Amino acid sequence: MQPSFGMGRGFRESTDHAFTDPLTGLGNHRRFFDKVDRLISDRAEDPAPFTVGILDLDGFKPINDLFGHKAGDDILIQVGMRLRAAMDGHSAVARIGADEFAFLYPMVFSEEAAAEKAAMLIEILSAPYDVGERTARLSASVGCSLFYMGDETTEVLVNKAETALYHAKRSGRGCVVVYTKEMEEAAKRVTRIEQALRRAVSAGEVEPHFQPIVDLKSRRTIGFETLSRWIDPDLGPVSPEIFIPIAEERGIIGQLSQLVLRKATETARDWPSDLFLSFNLSPSQLVDQNTGLHILSILDRTGFDPRRLEVEITETGLMTDPASAQKIVNDLRRCGIRVSLDDFGTGQSSLGRLREFQFDKLKIDRAFISSILEDRPSEHIIRAILAMCEGLGMDVVAEGIEKEAQASRLTEFGCNAGQGFLFGQAADANATLGYLRDAFRGARHVDAL
Repeated sequence: MQPSFGMGRGFRESTDHAFTDPLTGLGNHRRFFDKVDRLISDRAEDPAPFTVGILDLDGFKPINDLFGHKAGDDILIQVGMRLRAAMDGHSAVARIGADEFAFLYPMVFSEEAAAEKAAMLIEILSAPYDVGERTARLSASVGCSLFYMGDETTEVLVNKAETALYHAKRSGRGCVVVYTKEMEEAAKRVTRIEQALRRAVSAGEVEPHFQPIVDLKSRRTIGFETLSRWIDPDLGPVSPEIFIPIAEERGIIGQLSQLVLRKATETARDWPSDLFLSFNLSPSQLVDQNTGLHILSILDRTGFDPRRLEVEITETGLMTDPASAQKIVNDLRRCGIRVSLDDFGTGQSSLGRLREFQFDKLKIDRAFISSILEDRPSEHIIRAILAMCEGLGMDVVAEGIEKEAQASRLTEFGCNAGQGFLFGQAADANATLGYLRDAFRGARHVDAL
């Protein structure tokens, strides 16, 4: 019998390892699912509510990159210790991803109590972490779901908590969201839009529209910004504020951008040669080192002069992976493509980025322009941006100009270019061609249009 005891002990040890996260000593994904499965089974005949939650650390990757992986592991160990200490005798916590943790509260029966418990965990995790001789701070986002019916599975509960976490992350750092039926409907709608968008991109049904950019003194059109527009046969017109984030999150943005850029450059190729075309790159495209090759391939295929193209990137896009973004920016500029920093003043990047990335142009966000007539701080900020850009040798475009008085004030401050509804809304290729014929009537190159 003695050998069998040894085999049994070894089997138990290997089983423990299979259910344990080696870094934090917490249970892992398998142990967490096992615990929830058992609780659902225990309450099958009398399904009393309980709470499942998913916690994700905010800003862990930048800290990991800044302090190194060893420091990152130390922080995760400290997070695990804090979460374990916060659990009562009935509750459990596990590490289920790189910086993602799951918790189970068998005795938390309501949405209000679940939100309070989750907020307490966020507060516990917000205290400073020791990283060698330095300290670091983190926040966390939490999504919760409650078990109500006996036919719910662990997978369903965790998926609901993940959906709530997604909403929490979109709401900002340090947020708690408890899953609701409305979220389920919203998630289904997102899935419907995603499926329709994939089909539309494959069929080439997303179209470029063009918004004029003008010289503020002469009011002469100097270029156009390309904007994506989509009308689905079943869904009708879908706002880019809805489908662009979905394309970004679901991995469709690269194909979508290439389609719209190809169509836009085919359209603009025969416009007067002094008109430039501006095109937006998404944050995920700034971490794909093939982005530059895709752009150049499209320009080569359509015969569009790279020197007439401007790509716009946002401050948020820069912060995702600054090294990757810088390489892509440099590659594009070497080919004659100009690079513009969009929505300036609303993101997270420092002024030092303007020196590091060598932008050709900066676009002042519409939030400053909309309040320029009555808000003194906005006026001073715009003046400061214009002075800075003059010193750096950068062009400036003011976005969101809707009133003549705003355009006049910007001209007075020395801003040379602008765009907004005052000068024209985004229009399709045919309407833009008509706009150009009117704008350039009497000019020598109007016959080419």
